[in-house]
Amino acid sequence: MLCGTYQPYYDRLVQDAPFLTSDGRLSEQLVDKITLQLNRVYPQILTNKEAEKFRNPKSPLQARLVELLRHLQKKGDRDCQEFYRALQNNADQLYITLPSRKKRGPMFFLACFSVAAGLAFLMHFYSPDAKVAVGTRKVVGFSAIGFGRHVRNILLSYMEDTSRKN
Repeated sequence: MLCGTYQPYYDRLVQDAPFLTSDGRLSEQLVDKITLQLNRVYPQILTNKEAEKFRNPKSPLQARLVELLRHLQKKGDRDCQEFYRALQNNADQLYITLPSRKKRGPMFFLACFSVAAGLAFLMHFYSPDAKVAVGTRKVVGFSAIGFGRHVRNILLSYMEDTSRKN
């Protein structure tokens, strides 16, 4: 990726575990929903016996949650990814606030802006309706108005000065 580096889901879960296990972040119902989704949709991630263990109301919620996250980390990156998918499906607002999703510092935005600027200039000079002589059109301004997860999902906006002095 040009606008950031890939962070394995295992590493993300290690980073997010303290946030997720802090009091009140995940309710018992939400942990149950996530556990059931992992068990029913992906029984190779959580067997019936494991799902019962992580849903046992006799154990404290925090202990069950810590055990669930450790279990997923032991299973590997793909299983951690499915946990994030289940979390996003069942608690999107919590998913958005995870520390691993807010890790983008100034260098990330500078890199993405550089990509957007380069694409804007390429679009200007190599567009199908561009004149043969370079400089016949003047770009007044441009901005990146949307970024996706990958560079191919960048939406650009630019203005050109169409007034010509004769």
